[in-house]
Amino acid sequence: MARLDYSPDRIRRVAARARLLQVESLARVGVGHLGGCLSCTDILAALYFSAMDVDPCSPRDPARDRLVLSKGHAGPALYSILALRGFFPVDLLATINEGGTDLPSHVDMNRTPGVDMTAGSLGQGISAACGMAYAAKLDRRNHHIYCIVGDGECQEGEVWEAAMAAAAFGLDNLTVISDYNKLQIDGFVQDVVSLEPFADKWRSFGWRVMEIDGHSTEDILCALAAAREGSGGPACIIAHTTKGKGLPSAENKIANHNMTVTSEHAIELKASLAPYLTGGTGNEYS
Repeated sequence: MARLDYSPDRIRRVAARARLLQVESLARVGVGHLGGCLSCTDILAALYFSAMDVDPCSPRDPARDRLVLSKGHAGPALYSILALRGFFPVDLLATINEGGTDLPSHVDMNRTPGVDMTAGSLGQGISAACGMAYAAKLDRRNHHIYCIVGDGECQEGEVWEAAMAAAAFGLDNLTVISDYNKLQIDGFVQDVVSLEPFADKWRSFGWRVMEIDGHSTEDILCALAAAREGSGGPACIIAHTTKGKGLPSAENKIANHNMTVTSEHAIELKASLAPYLTGGTGNEYS
């Protein structure tokens, strides 16, 4: 197993291409969970093109790092990154959310190469990630477990039960990344059930905590490296993000959770991310 070593600029280009693929794919069906996909795309690009040991030719290799996308409705974001990483053809993205597809709205490990855990019922992914990390400890394996959680789902009690267990078992091979875009389906998180003081909550459960700009590739890479190299307990990266990032008409809007998506949105996103969608060597996404 070997990690890729993409430069921050190249990772930004991957993320831009992935965002465009998400919008184009969802425009085909006319609707999708676009806001939360766009907010976590930079994180996913950094994971799969730098931080994680994975092999697209052997997606079930026992030595691989694992990602649990607990906010499973962000499936299109993960699919776009997996396709660009080579787990399946990019053309398959055209089938997202279609009947009989292997790329359903919510991620399914039994249907999609590269997906490590089925998700959809919010709050449960971190428990699965804890189980994977504990099993790796018992088996004396060195792979790392990553889990992306939504901020809204952190209102679930199961998240904090898992957080307590992870610290109790000393799971320093587990990194949770909170996609803290401040919005959930019913409104702004602070107006529904505020999480603050969010970082202090994780620290009080015995976690190593870092807060970053979740759209700064440099910040993401530094935090992922520090989390993996650290010891003494699990790590939580609170990534401050913008829901709908890259699509100006949808950014930070409550209605973008599950929104109508059209070809006009693809045109808008192309204009917004033009500097990262042009130029380069032509093989940034291979």
